Amino acid sequence: MKMGVYRHYKGAKYWVERVVTHSETEEKLVIYQALYGEFGWWARPLSMFSEQVEIGGESIPRFEWLSAEKNAE
Repeated sequence: MKMGVYRHYKGAKYWVERVVTHSETEEKLVIYQALYGEFGWWARPLSMFSEQVEIGGESIPRFEWLSAEKNAE
């Protein structure tokens, strides 16, 4: 998975910092930061971060990669 700026299908942008491994389950988790508001940090399973969602009958990525640069846009 590429690190960098991603756009959630609802429009908000996030900085993906890294992918880590859960110490108990060994599940891969994405560590990412909101690029708005309080700039909070979040963790989400890689499988969920990378999945497709159906919107209006169209399958689109939950998160779409935009840029490797945090301030590129």
